[in-house]
Amino acid sequence: MSFSKSIYGWGRYPVIKADVQVPLVQSGVKAAVQNSGQGGMITRGFGRSYGDSSLADYVVEMRHINHLLAFSSKTGRVVCGAGISMADLLEVFVPMGWFLPVTPGTKHITLGGAVASDVHGKNHHISGCFCEYVESIELLVNPDCVLVCSRSTHSDLFHATCGGMGLTGIILSVNLQLKPVSSAFINQKTLKAQNINEALELFETNQGSTYSVAWIDCLATASSLGRSLLMVGEHSSDNILVGSSKHSLSMPVDMPSSLLNRFSIQLFNTLYYNRITKKEVKNRVHYEPFFYPLDGLQDWNRLYGKNGFTQYQFVIPKEAGQVGMTKILKEIAASGKGSFLAVLKVFGKQNDNLLSFPLAGYTLALDFKIEKGLFPLLDRLDAMVLDYGGRIYLTKDVRMSEQTFKQSYPHWQQFQTIREQYGVKGVFASYQSRRLGLDT
Repeated sequence: MSFSKSIYGWGRYPVIKADVQVPLVQSGVKAAVQNSGQGGMITRGFGRSYGDSSLADYVVEMRHINHLLAFSSKTGRVVCGAGISMADLLEVFVPMGWFLPVTPGTKHITLGGAVASDVHGKNHHISGCFCEYVESIELLVNPDCVLVCSRSTHSDLFHATCGGMGLTGIILSVNLQLKPVSSAFINQKTLKAQNINEALELFETNQGSTYSVAWIDCLATASSLGRSLLMVGEHSSDNILVGSSKHSLSMPVDMPSSLLNRFSIQLFNTLYYNRITKKEVKNRVHYEPFFYPLDGLQDWNRLYGKNGFTQYQFVIPKEAGQVGMTKILKEIAASGKGSFLAVLKVFGKQNDNLLSFPLAGYTLALDFKIEKGLFPLLDRLDAMVLDYGGRIYLTKDVRMSEQTFKQSYPHWQQFQTIREQYGVKGVFASYQSRRLGLDT
């Protein structure tokens, strides 16, 4: 199937017109590549990358390449079409006692997208990125060549594809190792931090926890700068293995952009922070609200209005953590921008994948509605992140400069060499890759 339609990322900015191919079977993927012409193409799953990384004039949508191909109940090894969603995997395998080894903040992404972004979760400090658990992938580099890539076969292409934003070919299938669990529930502990210094101390104190994440008030100032609620969790052992809930609310219309302003966000943040009245609260929750709180509201991106938004996520090394986070939070608070959604996590060591985002340190992600004065603010934040030796997450990015990218991703030239070696440079390209000087 083929359509000409307007498409956009989860941030709903920018909106472009594209020729979208929707193959129903694997042979249809090859045909779509054959018919692409010379302009470059990119694959797309459910459109959950925030910016322009899955946007191109010619798009191959992979959501129907979603079959379960093999599974071992003894080892938890599963082979799936790249278009299968994490939601589908959870629905099938949680009742059987298996869970995703790493999961981002939404379950509505494809396995191919998870590999292309080398997604991380609340357990990176212990478990690393998603691709640590990928044994191999099938990668279409041209209509006549499908390669099986792993750490031992075509390893250069494997490490370029994991985190490579779809620029090395089309991922057809993924061989993934699942994680055994004995419950669908999480034993959660919520800790209240009065400021960013206390929040970072709590992360260190709880570094042995499997999962950790903090909601942070990005508009608080003075002695309350960076006040946070830190949530840590462990899988329960109660042997209750129940699937996901089918019930969710929906955001039916675009929210007026003017409703999201400094005063409404400050009010929300104050109420949300003070809903926890003790220094420590323990409870038991299903995995869905723990890992995917925003999935309970369909189309929540409409909250930011018809002009859309961008999620800005950066990481800075741990040695720069307290000083760097304090300086950056002061800049954000002074701007009066930001939103009610700001998430702080700690990362473990970086991996061998050439464009993978995490490095040992602290990462902050927060939403900004698209409005006048935003991009100059983000340029200033970019400069601070670079000064501290950090980088911006490509899956969330929609406006980073080529200079910033090439300064903060030191393996980009090796990445380009591998693309040229396998003949995929310029064949697979996105609006983002052109903006960043990878396909000019």
